[in-house]
Amino acid sequence: MGVVTTAYGRIGVDECGGGALTPIVFLHGVGSDKSVWRLQLDHFGATRRALAFDYPGYGDSDFLPDATRDDFAAAILAALDALGIGKAHICGLSLGGVVAIAMHALAPDRCASLILADSFAVHPDGPGIYERSVTASQSMGMRALAEARVGNLVGAATPCGARNVIVSTMSRIDPEAYALGAHAVWLADQSERVREIAAPTLIIVGDEDRITPPALSEELAAMIPGASLVQIAGAGHLANFEKPADFNRAISEFLEKID
Repeated sequence: MGVVTTAYGRIGVDECGGGALTPIVFLHGVGSDKSVWRLQLDHFGATRRALAFDYPGYGDSDFLPDATRDDFAAAILAALDALGIGKAHICGLSLGGVVAIAMHALAPDRCASLILADSFAVHPDGPGIYERSVTASQSMGMRALAEARVGNLVGAATPCGARNVIVSTMSRIDPEAYALGAHAVWLADQSERVREIAAPTLIIVGDEDRITPPALSEELAAMIPGASLVQIAGAGHLANFEKPADFNRAISEFLEKID
């Protein structure tokens, strides 16, 4: 674990691996932090530089008042600059997918490919989810919110131990940062940006995802020329954490066609 200093403050980063292959970057969801990518860092770090970042206000990153999804994207790009990385494969889950799309809009030449997991261009119930989640985080606190929500985040067969990790991770989030993250993801409408994506794109979704159902990923894939779609059987909204072997395999097969 570590931090890099940027114009957006200190940005938390976990890193693994090295080599000549194009690095891969992992971006977390609104209710987590960079720690959820440990199994991806271990897997992809065996062949290339693999990195996971915290957004401003999350994990080991400094809080940035009024940060937007574009600020999150710019902060990650600045962190890549600080680490000497010009171009990378960008993999984001949920909010991470929203930020990945924003990164492509800000700097398309920096994105070797996009991997958008359990995400969307615009969510039909986004404003409602935003209001409910932020109100609950303020009235209940983050731990109670996490305990109430975890059942909707994962597939039916996800064991209690994994659910406890999700609750613990979400409980650590600063409520102010969570509110900014919720605004960034649930109020996003990046339909025009998505249609302009020219980078190779893989869409991944858990077939039991109730937060961003497979139909939203199908819609996203249809909007991006040449995009491919993979459904992860038995996974809910946190496909990388629930089914890491299947998730990693889908990405590895995709990258084999690019690198």
